[in-house]
Amino acid sequence: MRTQVVIVGAGPSGLLLGQILYRAGVDAVIVERQSPDYVLSRIRAGVLEQVTLDVLTHAGVDQRMNKEGLVHTGFDLLFKGARHRIDLAALTGGQKVMVYGQTEVTRDLMDARQSAALTTIYEADDVQIHGFDTTKPSVSYRKDGKSHTIECDFIAGCDGFHGVCRASVPKQSIKEFEKVYPFGWLGVLSDTPPVHEELIYANSPRGFALCSQRSHTRSRYYLQVPLTDKVEQWSDDAFWTELRHRLDPEARDQLVTGPSIEKSIAPLRSFVTEPMRFGTLFLAGDAAHIVPPTGAKGLNLAATDVKYLSDALIEACVEKSHAGIDHYSARCLARIWRAERFSWWFTSLMHNFPDQGEIGQKFQEAELDYLVHSDAGSRTMAENYVGLPLNFGESLRSTHA
Repeated sequence: MRTQVVIVGAGPSGLLLGQILYRAGVDAVIVERQSPDYVLSRIRAGVLEQVTLDVLTHAGVDQRMNKEGLVHTGFDLLFKGARHRIDLAALTGGQKVMVYGQTEVTRDLMDARQSAALTTIYEADDVQIHGFDTTKPSVSYRKDGKSHTIECDFIAGCDGFHGVCRASVPKQSIKEFEKVYPFGWLGVLSDTPPVHEELIYANSPRGFALCSQRSHTRSRYYLQVPLTDKVEQWSDDAFWTELRHRLDPEARDQLVTGPSIEKSIAPLRSFVTEPMRFGTLFLAGDAAHIVPPTGAKGLNLAATDVKYLSDALIEACVEKSHAGIDHYSARCLARIWRAERFSWWFTSLMHNFPDQGEIGQKFQEAELDYLVHSDAGSRTMAENYVGLPLNFGESLRSTHA
């Protein structure tokens, strides 16, 4: 088989890249080691920045999102038992975010790809990439007991933190930066109405909590827990009891509980790979960077990577210019490090660290008090939360197939 671009990974970043390339007339094949059902079973965040909304609109997969997504113009910070609203729209000149689950984004992209009869190879075993330091790269895999090879011009590594693409780069050619946090997030999904119409981020001496949502009838809640905790230790009753302890009186009274339909513990880390291009191989999304989920930057960074990478690949394949691919890594990393900094700072501000003691809690509460009572502090928080704008003068392509 021969194609212009092989995309390794059928998560949201790989599917989004494939959709944009298709609309620009660039041929791409997606190779994924898991099944479609497995990919859709991954429960992830769902706060979309304006840049991400624009990219999804550009890709032509915004219809259901615009119908079912929940527009939020602010969120609450809870500390010392009281809530304070950060008015995103007022502080950023009308910008907003949308709550729309990553699973739904993935489903929309899968449906669009299937409708266009584009090639996606699921349940591919032993995926390997070859020759990315040459002008003749290829991707091999096994399926149904048979070996296959796809020749291509470029490889897009959208296969996540544990994928084969980054792992295939020689160690001397790559530098990795990592911070692992000493706690995890215990998440519960329930078919219950949200406790509040917007998100609540809670700082408590007992640990962090987040009240989120997927719809008007489905809620997503998180608790900070030790990394040693196991999901089996947490009954639904124990989860709801602990969540109440970390909320303010009004939220406790309004909280509707019910059986969990999904429960998991996710570790937190900050991780960045430099560079993100190696010859004809390009990393995007979780293959290149991980952020702690505080502030929901993961999917949004992936969408920005895809915007830059799709522009670069379209230039290379259609316009025969390498300017975009030559600058891809530097453009992405400038934005990535800003988001990494915000996610690290917000995580450090909201969570209880093992060695912080009572004085650490006081420092956090004092900083939160400053943020909510200072116009400058609130604006800085809001600007980072809604997502910093793309570099001045950049715009989305209007090329369509």
